[in-house]
Amino acid sequence: MENRERKLALHGGAKAKTSPFGKGKRFGLEEAKELLEALEQNTLFYHGGKKVKQFLHDFNELYGVQYSVAVSSGTAAIHVALGAAGISVGDEVITSPITDQGTIVGILYQNAIPVFADLDPHTYNMDPKSVEARITDKTKAIVAVHLAGNPCDMDAIMDIARRHGLKVIEDCAQSYLTRYKGRLAGTIGDYGCFSTNDFKHMSTGDGGIVTVNSGSEADYYVAHAFADKNYQRFGDAVSRDLTYLAPNYRMTELQGAVGIAQLKKLPWICEQRHRYGDRLTEGIRDLPGIEPHRITEDAWSSYWFYMLRVDEAKLSCTRNEFSKALAAEGIPNSAGYIPKVVYMQPLFQNKQAYLNSHFPFELSTASYEQGLCPVAETILETAVRLPVNEFYTEQDLEETVQAIRKVAEYYSR
Repeated sequence: MENRERKLALHGGAKAKTSPFGKGKRFGLEEAKELLEALEQNTLFYHGGKKVKQFLHDFNELYGVQYSVAVSSGTAAIHVALGAAGISVGDEVITSPITDQGTIVGILYQNAIPVFADLDPHTYNMDPKSVEARITDKTKAIVAVHLAGNPCDMDAIMDIARRHGLKVIEDCAQSYLTRYKGRLAGTIGDYGCFSTNDFKHMSTGDGGIVTVNSGSEADYYVAHAFADKNYQRFGDAVSRDLTYLAPNYRMTELQGAVGIAQLKKLPWICEQRHRYGDRLTEGIRDLPGIEPHRITEDAWSSYWFYMLRVDEAKLSCTRNEFSKALAAEGIPNSAGYIPKVVYMQPLFQNKQAYLNSHFPFELSTASYEQGLCPVAETILETAVRLPVNEFYTEQDLEETVQAIRKVAEYYSR
């Protein structure tokens, strides 16, 4: 009962976290060298320079893929994959209700309709049964979001897609080097989409990558052109004969240069995060009222963040009170991940993708009412999100575990 009697910092007791969290430099001389070389090329255009090409070559080797396309953001990556997959006006695309808006933007820009499947309550990824239940004769694709470095149940999702003739696009923005049954997330579906903005495992400021997993050169050409206004830039030849609309999502040589150096650090970054997240689970898995972030036995997570859930029926506090008490102990956290499920945003409630228009929502009977995905809604109401960083120390881990235990044991019934 010793821990139970410890006074919370919220009530004037001593903090569980007594030292600052570990920090480190993400960028250094390695990036500077690559940037200088890029500038010395006298061009920063991807087709004329060598840095973006080298970045993609290195990425392809790391991921064991033949084809990938560099783009200007993770949002752009998903749009390119959708466009290359032929998703178009009135098509329905099933995805997760707990994700960044970047997952949704490309769907709507293709004038397709986002449809939301419910989630597993412990992994926070799409429930295959809910995915299949949402399929209609208009469904053309699934965007599987590997949230926080945790892989979706890809065998089940791919089985559903094959049986219904659907394309699968993996959103790996938060899931570098994440593995599912030995396979890297982003190499299982038809396309894998990655982000290199400043809030990801590796950063080029902004940027992204699309893997084309069919192994088809023709599919690669379509994706490559879709990221560049549908211009065909292969070898020395450039074709500007446009057959349909495509955006300009080109990556610059400066982004590619930074990416070359960052990619070399990526395995260490992901390994450090994996170790920290798994050991955090080990430290709190026995606590009453606390549900750890579940990683399935056949998966390997690179933990972009760690999200536990609070069972208010087993604790004498609310989730918000737990979050506040944990913060007082010196552990930064947030109540939930995003403020609300995506479909409760005004864009979906008003069915307005474009100002003064209900297009393309008027082409579908998809609805976005409260309660559409009850598990996802409950996750956001009960979750506490903790940051994970590759520079965190053993002391950071121990003090974080002790802080969670202290708060949980104080409020346990």
